[in-house]
Amino acid sequence: MTRLLFLGALLLTLTACDRGADERPVAVDAIEQNGTGNTERVLLRSALAQGLVRFDAAGQVEPAIAARWNMVDDGRSYIFRLGDATWSDGRPVTADQVVAALRRTVRVEAGHRLSPFLRSIDEIVAMTPQVIEVRLKRPNTELLTLLAQPELAVMRGAQGSGPMRRLAGEGVRLRAPVDPDAPAPVPADEVRLNGMRAALAVARFREKRSDLVLGGAFADWPIVAAAGLRPADIRVDPARGLFGFAMVGRYGFLAAPLNRAAVAMAIQTANLTAAIDANWAGADTVLPEAFDSGSDPASPPWRNLTEAQRWQTARAQVAAWGQPVTVRVALPDGPGATLLWGRTAAALARIGVRGQRVGMDAPADLALVDRVAPYDSARWYLATACRGCAPDAMMLIAAARDATTLPERAQRLAAADAALAADVAFVAVARPWRWSLVVPRLRGFQTNPRGVHPLNHLRGDTR
Repeated sequence: MTRLLFLGALLLTLTACDRGADERPVAVDAIEQNGTGNTERVLLRSALAQGLVRFDAAGQVEPAIAARWNMVDDGRSYIFRLGDATWSDGRPVTADQVVAALRRTVRVEAGHRLSPFLRSIDEIVAMTPQVIEVRLKRPNTELLTLLAQPELAVMRGAQGSGPMRRLAGEGVRLRAPVDPDAPAPVPADEVRLNGMRAALAVARFREKRSDLVLGGAFADWPIVAAAGLRPADIRVDPARGLFGFAMVGRYGFLAAPLNRAAVAMAIQTANLTAAIDANWAGADTVLPEAFDSGSDPASPPWRNLTEAQRWQTARAQVAAWGQPVTVRVALPDGPGATLLWGRTAAALARIGVRGQRVGMDAPADLALVDRVAPYDSARWYLATACRGCAPDAMMLIAAARDATTLPERAQRLAAADAALAADVAFVAVARPWRWSLVVPRLRGFQTNPRGVHPLNHLRGDTR
């Protein structure tokens, strides 16, 4: 009986500890990328300001300022009906305010990462005080996903409309607006956001000083692998996007497509991702799937060669050059990038090429591209991979952008994909590696292909 009483008391203590843990504010550490703090800024902007639509925990589009919408005219027009959104000062959001803000944001001169992909927008007009129409020059079935991005969040001066509000006090403290008809907020409804280096963020999580680490990428993954964390606390997103090398230096040895192919064959055959994690699958095409292209992803010409044939062909191509070959490879900082460089340099040396590692801002011949796709279109992949590619490939990508019908767009995208592969303009290695550290009480957290994790969707309860 004494033993049973002891076990019962122990269980009550553990339960109380678990419940107490869920009563604390949620501490979120955002990893700074190369010291820029951009992850923290994006999370904060997404919490304080929203667009017509926004992302949920699964990376799907959900209502935000707009309560509902319709796509009409085969994707040439979107009609949005506003809900009851308010600015941070409590005043209602009006259609005219939203239109003015969006017009500023979608201008080419805005200069953010999505500017080149918003050129299909023709007009944004307020039809009534509560209805907005976005008119397009060409069909765009992915417009909602673009409008959910942080860059398209609607601001009025320094004010946003949520989904969270900033609380007074030290540091960045956030909470959803208090609904008078809902239960009173509890400490766990509050999110405290910090930005820091990956090593410190991982150490804080291990010491149970934070509940969530966001913004992890391949360059810092070895820190996680060495930290001895519980596997259940480590989440890796099935991110869609590009991870590979753009051929940005096209002179000397790399001026000829066959020579670029020799370097590309070596890199793709070297299984670079295994240097980071055995579970990181490789890729050999720019497009992960067809998306809106009219054909399957274009494969590299050497796909059907055996591994031995690839190495032999690449070595012979370098030897035929008859001169020493040096290739400068631009990589970010971080232990994961160093591991990747070690395997890349070994692969280049194996075919007779001397590799030289340089920083991301330095002149280079190959530059790492590591980006999650903001929306699912072949055009984003092709335009992002085409950094200094051949003029015919660039023209085909531009032609796809200007296509007036979806079938015409699909045909042009397929042609651009094939041209990019023939030009050997990009060496696909994998899809982006994105990771987070998550405590069990954040039941609302979900991995997703967008790699987005809104701070208002962490607890997964009905508060």
